[in-house]
Amino acid sequence: MLNTEHIIFLIVAYLLGSFPSAVWMGKTFYNKDVREFGSGNAGATNTFRVLGKKAGIPVLLMDIFKGWFSVNLIYFVSDGCNPFSDDVSSSQFEVQLAFGIAAVIGHLFPIYTGFRGGKGIATLLGLLIGLSYPAALAAIIVFVLVFVISKYVSLGSILASSVFPVVVFFLLNEPNSSLKIFSVFVPILTLITHQKNIERLIRGEENKVTFDKNK
Repeated sequence: MLNTEHIIFLIVAYLLGSFPSAVWMGKTFYNKDVREFGSGNAGATNTFRVLGKKAGIPVLLMDIFKGWFSVNLIYFVSDGCNPFSDDVSSSQFEVQLAFGIAAVIGHLFPIYTGFRGGKGIATLLGLLIGLSYPAALAAIIVFVLVFVISKYVSLGSILASSVFPVVVFFLLNEPNSSLKIFSVFVPILTLITHQKNIERLIRGEENKVTFDKNK
């Protein structure tokens, strides 16, 4: 059950997730608002597309960190688990999950930039790494393979997110029922946030991401 302290940290997680890394990077170093170019999303993919890998890589890492760190806010809670132990109770895990979800919501609807955010995939990845790094690693491998072959970030994200619950259920045989339930919603969230991308993929109009060597 959430108490006052948990609610405070939920707000902290949301504010952390709201940090507009893509917008900040573009405006600070390139005098560009990435939301006004490319797909219009304030995320790592659009940063790669608009500003190149020198800007995209830091944004990607910052967005992943937001999700990972939010999950680990549990260690700052007075009744949180021991940071030197892998043992996390069911109730503590659910609080971790709540913190991570708050960060993803913050990325999707950031208070700092008029609630115009990105698709939340990198922040979601950070959340997944914090909750189950073996399953997250499998998802990363699938994403990289799909992206290298197709150059479609959206397709890679969709297929990678679909792998996460498969690994949780069948390879890890995860006993944590909360993680199992949440893992099912991971691909659902990805499908919801990528509706337009799916439509473009079907029509053959989805943009491929290529890296300009000069950026």
